[in-house]
Amino acid sequence: MNLKFVKKVMATGLVLAQLAMGLSVQAEETIKIGGNFELSGATASYGTPMSKGVRLAIKQANEAGGVLGKQLEYIEYDNRSDLTETVSVAKRLVGEGVVGVVGPAPSGNVLAQMPVLEEAQVPSVAPAATLDGITYNDRGELYKYFFRVAFEDSYQGSLAGQYAVNQLQAKRAALVSDQAVDSSLGLADAFKESFTEAGGEIVYTDSIQSGDTDFTATISSLLSQDFDVLYLPLYYNEAGLFIKQARELGLTQPIIGGDGLHSPTLIDLASPQYATDIYFTSHFSTTSDVEAVQTFVKDYQEEYGEEPDTFSATAYDAACLLLDAIERAGEAEPTSIKAALEATQDFEGVTGVFSVDEHHNPVKAALMIKLENGTIASTEYVEAE
Repeated sequence: MNLKFVKKVMATGLVLAQLAMGLSVQAEETIKIGGNFELSGATASYGTPMSKGVRLAIKQANEAGGVLGKQLEYIEYDNRSDLTETVSVAKRLVGEGVVGVVGPAPSGNVLAQMPVLEEAQVPSVAPAATLDGITYNDRGELYKYFFRVAFEDSYQGSLAGQYAVNQLQAKRAALVSDQAVDSSLGLADAFKESFTEAGGEIVYTDSIQSGDTDFTATISSLLSQDFDVLYLPLYYNEAGLFIKQARELGLTQPIIGGDGLHSPTLIDLASPQYATDIYFTSHFSTTSDVEAVQTFVKDYQEEYGEEPDTFSATAYDAACLLLDAIERAGEAEPTSIKAALEATQDFEGVTGVFSVDEHHNPVKAALMIKLENGTIASTEYVEAE
């Protein structure tokens, strides 16, 4: 609790009154925000930077005076990358009185959490849930209290397919997806449709499994095929190893992926000399000359001693969007917060300017990032035709 906030509270006389009654000032004078993230387990490499992004947003808001004149209390628990634990964390956060939740990271965990928060009528904002249709339940009904700041897989896949044909002049494509990850399969399907509609031909498809480390068999099969571009919608742990092995074995074609490739870890695993002629759609780039982005990069580096990645950036935006909605709502009441989230127009985030549509999805352009020798060679905004 900073000095400025203490003075404000003391000025109201609440401190003395509550001390006299033996009550907690914090319980009355904070707005509780929940975090449900993968801080350990298989997807901790995605949940951890997201947690950092949210914590930075909360810290900055508190240092600026809080929201609606109150300090924010951030309550976060580790769901251990487990579906059952994700549900348990969601229930725990509801029980502790949060007015909004940020997280989890993967779409599968988001789906597990949603029924809990929907029943409790607690708004949530997912940083990186890109699964198509995730804002609707199995009956085709919109989840009223769920929102996201990441665009859908089909949008990314469609962009990649069009880009491969129109910018890379590719006519024949190979595709390797992760059979255990819904978002990877969604990206693959969208790329296939877009690439073929643009006049291209898919000549080879294969799949790997999350956690695999040896891709020699798949790469050997690829080397026997005639194709112009490889679409690789994997997360960066598997993608980095795949790229390194593929380049070492002689695969020279351009490789395109989705936002799961956007991390310094990809470069570390692939090795800079092999991270060449790599393209991926993403939400964010540290090389952007937008002032808000450069301020975020500077603040994040000062806080954590490392550069932010796309996951920390989307989580930062998710938290800032939630806090902005609370401010616009004029009260920390879930129904009012939900209405404010639905009314979002031209929100200026570090991942771009976006509005929220009737499906609770963001409306924004994507970045196409190119890597050469492990560094960003170019970035350009792209939109589906």
